[in-house]
Amino acid sequence: MLDGPDVAVALRGGVRTRSEAWEFVRWFADAWMGRPVEPEDGFTADELAVVAADLGFEMPAVLHEGYALFGRRDDLTRQQDPLVKPSGLYVDDGLGGVLVFRRENQDCASWGIPLTQIEQDDPPVVVESHQGWIPFLDRMSLAWVELVLSESLFAADNLYDACELPDTLMPDLHARYARVGLPDHLMWASEDDSPVRWYAAPGRLVRRDGLQDQSWIHARGRTISDLETVREELPGPWVG
Repeated sequence: MLDGPDVAVALRGGVRTRSEAWEFVRWFADAWMGRPVEPEDGFTADELAVVAADLGFEMPAVLHEGYALFGRRDDLTRQQDPLVKPSGLYVDDGLGGVLVFRRENQDCASWGIPLTQIEQDDPPVVVESHQGWIPFLDRMSLAWVELVLSESLFAADNLYDACELPDTLMPDLHARYARVGLPDHLMWASEDDSPVRWYAAPGRLVRRDGLQDQSWIHARGRTISDLETVREELPGPWVG
């Protein structure tokens, strides 16, 4: 029997449309974060119109819709590598222009949309680090879901932990946790930490960075008991 909400079940089949991304965010906010998305959690049409006027072009539909739905929800968007507030959106000169919507907490990386594809409703996302601007995910709707999972994963509470997991424990990860329906994607900090893959079980969420032995995994439980279960099922050198 399920003993908590399961991200792998909620994302079974992946994120195929913008509507599916928003459906997942609503589910996750309520089931995992304990507070449903409310109308006041988004920026208003007037606020976003001012931003578009300042930029000199319209935001892609998927970016506009995300800000309008939950752009004020810091628990979903601004814990580790925060979503830029609409007034802070800016264009970087790389790749002929990139609209930056997210920045790593020490300004070591940025996420953005190339201006060459800005007129698409759901354009691809690139990330900049020491390697320059490189592909991240091929649709912004996927990047919204990844952002929500990553930012909530690192929330400042006692429901998160991390460890370097030896390969000997990988069979336990694969046996007890299902792959989440997101594509492999880049970890900006290092090629050794890529790809990033997500796993879940009822009430438990795990992110694995890289495929090498002793790859880092990050875990969040919906409750303290759920996090303790992760530690018991994957008995690595947890730092918490």
